[in-house]
Amino acid sequence: MAELNIFHDPVGHTLTVWFGAPQSKYVCAKTGDEVILMKDRQGHVIGFERINYQGAGDQPIRIAFETISSAA
Repeated sequence: MAELNIFHDPVGHTLTVWFGAPQSKYVCAKTGDEVILMKDRQGHVIGFERINYQGAGDQPIRIAFETISSAA
């Protein structure tokens, strides 16, 4: 099972999500929508950061995701 790491910085107003190894980060790419994609050397997205994220105060952060299996 893959590991998902989520970090919320309420002072810096960022939400960072890693679904790959953070130490594999090679390059970052801005999307233009206040989202930065972190990629490895092969160009695979291994995480993203949402800037200017205000959160919902003291409410839990709820994240839904879906896995897609590749065709064999």
